[in-house]
Amino acid sequence: MVGNSRNTGRFSGKTALITGAGSGIGRAAALRLAGEGAQIALLDLIDERTRSTERHINEVIRGNSRAFDVDVSDPIRVERAVKEAADQFGGIDVVFANAGINGTLAPVEELSFEDWEKTLSINLSGTFLTVKHTVPYLKQQGGGSIIITSSINGNDRFSGFGMSAYSTTKAGQVGFARMMALELAQYKIRVNVICPGAIATNIDSSTELSEDLQEIVIPVEYPEGAQPLAHGPGHPDQVADLVAFLASDESTHITGARIVIDGAESLL
Repeated sequence: MVGNSRNTGRFSGKTALITGAGSGIGRAAALRLAGEGAQIALLDLIDERTRSTERHINEVIRGNSRAFDVDVSDPIRVERAVKEAADQFGGIDVVFANAGINGTLAPVEELSFEDWEKTLSINLSGTFLTVKHTVPYLKQQGGGSIIITSSINGNDRFSGFGMSAYSTTKAGQVGFARMMALELAQYKIRVNVICPGAIATNIDSSTELSEDLQEIVIPVEYPEGAQPLAHGPGHPDQVADLVAFLASDESTHITGARIVIDGAESLL
């Protein structure tokens, strides 16, 4: 195992496992935690973005990371990657279950069962598999922090027309997180869920729009923008700040929380 040259910081000596780590919020969180001393297991489909994140941590931050080729909806690949990460880094202390897609946006009668299942398998089952296979290692460490990326969609906001599958998964993640928070409290494992609004990431690249989508859209126009605080999408680094707080010892009495980070978007 390559030694981490960073021996100071809130996460020195700790390992964080992050899904969807190659871009967007996952990448920002990986860089933030690595910058404060964490070893990072990057779980994502291996492409240039994921390799770029790995190189940035190892060569620019001079930290210690490794990318694992994982489809979070595949139970075998998730279990194998988690085990390999725990073996390589000597355990797991922080889990950021962040991987997700928008999927297909369509009226319910036009949404195929295959597209429905694909969104649920990645967003919801992927979260379940990530938590299921990392919990034994967190228990070995005597505790830890699990953070799950949900959304304001399906929890605070319901005007994402055509996003029935996506919103269902995001509501389901909140219920799952709260069940886990209570189940795992006796093991000193904290479980919290974050609900971003619009964040400037590349998640839209995974979105498919039905030709019939406009038939169900109720038009709403906000002359000053849909995010009152910033008048535009948030930045992944802002979400990474929240992830770092929930991963750190500064939040040791916070579990089962659902924290909205949306610039007041959901209050409109």
